[in-house]
Amino acid sequence: MTLSASEVNEMKQVRPVDTDGVLPIFHQRWSARAFADRDVSGADLKRVFEAARWAASSGNEQPWRFVVGRRGSATHEKIAAALAGFNQAWAPKAPVLILGTARRVLEKNGSPNTYAFYDLGAASSYLTLQAAALGLTTHQMAGFDNEKARTLLGIPEEYLFGSVIALGYQDEPETLANETLIQRETAPRERKSLSELVFAEWGQPFAL
Repeated sequence: MTLSASEVNEMKQVRPVDTDGVLPIFHQRWSARAFADRDVSGADLKRVFEAARWAASSGNEQPWRFVVGRRGSATHEKIAAALAGFNQAWAPKAPVLILGTARRVLEKNGSPNTYAFYDLGAASSYLTLQAAALGLTTHQMAGFDNEKARTLLGIPEEYLFGSVIALGYQDEPETLANETLIQRETAPRERKSLSELVFAEWGQPFAL
């Protein structure tokens, strides 16, 4: 029997016992694929982009630019049309689709900005955490055709692509109508241990 949306949400937010003091929002955020037929308010959209606006960036360049499509708009249709694989089956149902881009050259002198992609990632992370704090869900996707998106949306060549972010409210897993997607939706969250990620010397775990 498929878990309900509330059961999945509770499972995904199970908090590890050894992380007291970590802000709860980091455990509350997860990447749903089932989106409800419910619009996101303009006020909440403003809040998530305001959070992204305050991300740190190299030299304060703020190289990120987000292209936003609300359901029913031409932009939403264009972003959806650029999606690939399984993403085409579920992501177009999200009420908001966002394409993250980053300017690859510095505004001040036109030289390469080697940290633009990193900065876009930081802004996107702020966006998804603010969304979670508002009771929204997000799902970031690499599965889309970059050149198709560039052509459809008229994005200049000096901009790199990050991810497409689906944003909205969680729906029942069974609405995905695909067993593989349902299994992914209802699977427990997993992360590598800190010993695999944090080193004192290369390959040697830092004592935490």
